[in-house]
Amino acid sequence: MTATPTPTRLYVHDDLTEAARATGRAPAIRLTAALLAAVRRESHVVVLTLAEQIDGVLARGSHPPFATAVGIGGAGERVAWALHARAGWFPTIVRVDVAREEDGCGGYVLASPLPLAQQLGGIDVPGPVAIVDDTIFSGLTLRAVLDALPETVRCRTHVFCLRAVAASLSAISSVCPVTAGFVASGRLLHDVSFINASGLVRRGAIRRVGAPPLAFFERSEWMRAWFPRQANDVTRLCRALCAQLDAGAPSSLGDACAV
Repeated sequence: MTATPTPTRLYVHDDLTEAARATGRAPAIRLTAALLAAVRRESHVVVLTLAEQIDGVLARGSHPPFATAVGIGGAGERVAWALHARAGWFPTIVRVDVAREEDGCGGYVLASPLPLAQQLGGIDVPGPVAIVDDTIFSGLTLRAVLDALPETVRCRTHVFCLRAVAASLSAISSVCPVTAGFVASGRLLHDVSFINASGLVRRGAIRRVGAPPLAFFERSEWMRAWFPRQANDVTRLCRALCAQLDAGAPSSLGDACAV
């Protein structure tokens, strides 16, 4: 693994607050509030809410209902339902599963339970198609989904996401139209990074080929780079919140790794 830079701006999507409230457990709610407060003490960190990103998508124009919407993983599926609840765009939502995994050699591979072409086999229906993701960071998983679509479908596909890096957004928009709720400019990792708050505490945020998944707090180098002044406090709070969530019922925390 190469050294992790401290980005000029680290955007943290708050998908923890509502999930903690949904547990109904006071310690989890208190720890979540304390964790987000510690994160905000870093001057380069910006916390994004779901509502402001949904508002950003809707502000970029309306659409008639799509014949089918494809959510990428649990996170993309939840975004699709959230947008549908506000705008009524996606009466039919299906989910495909694909995830980025560290290959142990400094790179990444994509893993899915079934080939993407097989997962997408039932969506070649008349009418416009939406692909919905939470984040476009490197664009690796999204581009794999687009490449797996038949050309007859891809030519009438529109991509939606909550947040994106401008450079990656441009590459995707050369394939099909894209609407993002929030867009940040700059070099990946150096100037701008995105993470989900749930990834700080949820094992599965870091997926590894042939090895158990990790939460972000379990990779100390990343914590020191992302939160150089608050790394100890943030890690301590993450560890405590992870234990709280593990001790309770299965949490509603979503997919946490931006790609």
